[in-house]
Amino acid sequence: MKKLFMAALLSTTLGVSASVMAVGNPQAGQAKAESCAACHGPNGNSPMDTFPNLAGQAASYIVKQLQDYKSGARDNALMSPMAAGLSDEDMADIAAYYARQKPALGAVPEDLVELGEQIYRGGNPNTGVPACIACHGPSGRGMPAAAWPALSGQHTAYVEEQLHAFANGSRDNDPNEMMRDIAKKMSAEEIKAVSAYVRGLH
Repeated sequence: MKKLFMAALLSTTLGVSASVMAVGNPQAGQAKAESCAACHGPNGNSPMDTFPNLAGQAASYIVKQLQDYKSGARDNALMSPMAAGLSDEDMADIAAYYARQKPALGAVPEDLVELGEQIYRGGNPNTGVPACIACHGPSGRGMPAAAWPALSGQHTAYVEEQLHAFANGSRDNDPNEMMRDIAKKMSAEEIKAVSAYVRGLH
């Protein structure tokens, strides 16, 4: 199981497109991101927990998601129209700006820390749930080279919503169905706990 997972991990990493890895101009991105501030905050820390924090997010991940919104690979009534008019350069610039911002960490409810940490760092061997740390890193910083997202400081409600979306298939833009396969094996309790845990992870 572990060997198969690592093989999928490697193939996905090597398959990241050149456009995702493009380097943007953060100064230009700051101006271009003004229209994003209403939902994501002026510095990428969203004031609403249903919208993701973008501060400190891997630029490669932000670019991939914008590309997916534009192409229709990821469907969202708010973001798809926003991404439609963006060029590759716009996406790279906006992503570069947010990647340089500092994420604001939150607190983790004490009753969810133990299970959240267990799933994040060790997974659940009994149900085949791999540890989140394998792709998202020990401090939740993600893997920019593979366009895998940082989770540190992310809103609990947003992470929980995305895990349920992967589990039920309503979000399907994950490479090789990796997140869908993982989320389907997680219980609602595990999803809730790990979503809360990453809020304070650093």
